[in-house]
Amino acid sequence: MSEGMHARHPILTSLEPSPAARFGAYGSAFGLAVMLTLSACGASNDGDESTKVNGSIHVPAGRQPGAVATVNGSIHVDDNAAITSATTVNGAVHLGGHATATSLNSVNGSITLGSGAHVSGSVSSVNGELSLEDGADVSGSLSNVNGKITLTAAHVGGGIKTVSGGMNITGASRVEGGLHVQKPSSELIHLVMDVPRIVIGPGVTVQGDLRFERTVQLFISDKATVGVVTGATAISFSGETPPP
Repeated sequence: MSEGMHARHPILTSLEPSPAARFGAYGSAFGLAVMLTLSACGASNDGDESTKVNGSIHVPAGRQPGAVATVNGSIHVDDNAAITSATTVNGAVHLGGHATATSLNSVNGSITLGSGAHVSGSVSSVNGELSLEDGADVSGSLSNVNGKITLTAAHVGGGIKTVSGGMNITGASRVEGGLHVQKPSSELIHLVMDVPRIVIGPGVTVQGDLRFERTVQLFISDKATVGVVTGATAISFSGETPPP
């Protein structure tokens, strides 16, 4: 394991809006933007249209790449299909195996990348789990406020950011740009929230700083390679998984 696994507790004196508040504002603005965009485009409620207000969207392989968006519904992109962006307010996004996209966004819903899927930009959800399967690749950032983040032999090029999401990073996963767990919006929320459990398994590489602005349980394998840890004390473990 690399050096720098000591803890330093930064004094947070910024007067800027809190990360959770910023994410919340983003979610509201994002949802409104999607609804306005769909209204302007004459969004459909039926069939296999690429834009909807109410209803899920299915993208088969072979369709000309384009943007897909819905307000109330999920988005399922088949294996080997291609899109530009996928955006939903209330619904999950699934990018199939070896499918491609430029960005994936949800306000209330999980986002899953199948084996070998590739996103050239960012992947973000406000309230939703983020899962990257074997060989999945996100060139940009991976971020949420609430929801577990799981990487299985996957790659993230622009760092991982969350407020309350736990992480389970396993296999030969590689993260560039480090990890950042941000401070909740208030001390009250901080007190009632569960403590995030962060696991970095054997064979994982995290390039960049691991910064924690709130209390976490941090487990790092003795066969992982990580950057400098600040704001938390890492517990080293041997074997495939840490203690419960």
